[in-house]
Amino acid sequence: MTTPYLTLDNVSYVLPDGRTLFSNLSAQLDIRRSALVGRNGVGKSILAQLMAGLRQPSSGQCLRQGRIHYLAQQRNFPPDVTLAQLLGVEDRLAALKRIAAGSIETDDFEIVGSDWDLPQWLQQQLELLELGHLSLDMPAQTVSGGEVMQVALLGATLAEADCLILDEPSNHLDAQARRRLAQQLADWQGALLLISHDRQLLAMVERIYELSPAGLKSYGGNYQHYHQQKQDQLEQANDKLQHLQQQRRKENRAMQQQQERQQKRQAKAGRDDHNQAKILLGGRKQNSEKTLGKIQKQQQQRKEQLDGDIANASSHLGQQLPVHVHLDAQAANGSRRQLLTMEELVLPMAAPLQPLNLTLRAGQRLAVMGSNGAGKSTLLKVMAGEMASSAGEMKQCCRLGYLDQQASQLNPNQPLLAQLPTGQGKTQGQLRTWLAQLGLDAQKLAIPTGQLSGGERIKAALALLLYGGELPELLLLDEPSNHLDLSSLQALEAMLGQYQGALVVVSHDQTFLDRLQLTDTLLLNPPVWQLAPC
Repeated sequence: MTTPYLTLDNVSYVLPDGRTLFSNLSAQLDIRRSALVGRNGVGKSILAQLMAGLRQPSSGQCLRQGRIHYLAQQRNFPPDVTLAQLLGVEDRLAALKRIAAGSIETDDFEIVGSDWDLPQWLQQQLELLELGHLSLDMPAQTVSGGEVMQVALLGATLAEADCLILDEPSNHLDAQARRRLAQQLADWQGALLLISHDRQLLAMVERIYELSPAGLKSYGGNYQHYHQQKQDQLEQANDKLQHLQQQRRKENRAMQQQQERQQKRQAKAGRDDHNQAKILLGGRKQNSEKTLGKIQKQQQQRKEQLDGDIANASSHLGQQLPVHVHLDAQAANGSRRQLLTMEELVLPMAAPLQPLNLTLRAGQRLAVMGSNGAGKSTLLKVMAGEMASSAGEMKQCCRLGYLDQQASQLNPNQPLLAQLPTGQGKTQGQLRTWLAQLGLDAQKLAIPTGQLSGGERIKAALALLLYGGELPELLLLDEPSNHLDLSSLQALEAMLGQYQGALVVVSHDQTFLDRLQLTDTLLLNPPVWQLAPC
């Protein structure tokens, strides 16, 4: 039997507002490569932090063996957080600087240890990652998301851990960086837990844990095995619900017929016994009413049991039903009218790029691709009018919707419903239904969007884009698949497949891109732009 690195023993966690996030979770993480999946907001990141010792459970215990390194999801950073801090080397670099300046403090020498060539070694590693242009004292918020994640992954290798817990490590990574990550994970000799919805990474693991309101369940095998098992469970749950509903209809008919027979017997007894003594008639009537009452009580108990069974089956099925993104009916548009044009446009980039000449037409579906830091997000910001170009001209003549990586279109201090206008055929009841189908229930709609999980914020921003007014004719989506759970990702793919408008999407998720029916790709290979049909 393999040695467990992490053991969860009846672990529960209660949120500050008193809600129980999960309860009585038990599992063992050993040397096998494992993954943790689950719906957005179910508590995966909090569970990972409990495993890493960064939080304490409300009850139960988490036992650890060996050194554990936790890599958190990368979000917005405060201005004072540097790349050196992401690497976890800021203390050693600062001590080296003090020693170079003449310090003879014992503490400084103990901090450095044997890492006298650490700055040179780090620079070599950054060069190998094609990140040699970065400086370790740069603020993390000034660097692209993919570059930040690569630096953080380098920090994970420096930790010399026995067990790695990586929370959405492929988010923001370009294709080459994703290949390097996959190779790093293949070469890793210690225990590994991936919190991820990246289907290519999930294909590499040997076991998948799913966290849901029902608890923590282990599935042997990789994503393909997990996906097949989930499909089988969904079919079984649906069959069980249909069987119980059919059984309830059948038994309701039988109960009704039984009551009708008893009532007929009572009526017949009343006609036959009109010559009997009143005392005998009263006794028979009382017995008959007791019999009918007993039958009705038994029927009510059986009805309540069936109703409870159906409610439980419905709840179980509801937890497994796929997420759905509602899309208003759209008229087919066969025109090829111009929606957006760029003439000799120069992006406000530090790295030089040639001027861009681009025309987007109705129905066009364009993927913007390139390495981290090449300027993909900047291009979408310029298209959306949120950033000015350095030179050139842009004309926009359509309704445009823009979703950035941080879901910054949301007001973090307000609940989502407060940001969604009613009218134009949309009632609050309809909005609540569509949002519930999206995985945002009444509880999530009652809190400010800033308190939602990363995936829930992306869903909320997507809802604001689709339900906040008239449907855009052009969607600009910057890494929309980041943070989304597997069911939500599949729902987004299905919705975009039905969307009749034009689409510009930045993504490094090749599986996602393959399902979008793209017409063109725009490759940024500084300083060159390369536009090609698919």
